[in-house]
This record gives sequence, structure tokens and C-alpha cells, in this order.
Amino acid sequence: MLSDNKNKNPNKAANLIGVGTAIGVAFFAATNEPTWIGVGVAIGAAIGWYKPKYKK
Repeated sequence: MLSDNKNKNPNKAANLIGVGTAIGVAFFAATNEPTWIGVGVAIGAAIGWYKPKYKK
């Protein structure tokens, strides 16, 4: 049985790291430079690290 306990404010950092990785892989496929994968992960982590000042 699935729990009805849904998180109203999920942590989206992992999703943003995944998006950054996907962007890095796309750049890697275009340029054949593996550095872009690391850059994409770093950008996704940096965006996921940001915390808004005001919570609703």
C-alpha cells in the first residue's frame, strides 16, 4: 500500500544535477570534450544549492 504522505516541498537539487549532467553530455556529444560533463554537473549542483530567501 502506498503512503499518502506526500512531501509538499521536495528537494529538487538531485533533479537539477541530472539536468546539468544531461546538458553536459549534449555538449560532450557535440564537441567530444569530456570536460563538459563535469561542467554540466557543477552548474546543476550550483543551481540546486540556491535557497530562496522567502518560503511560502
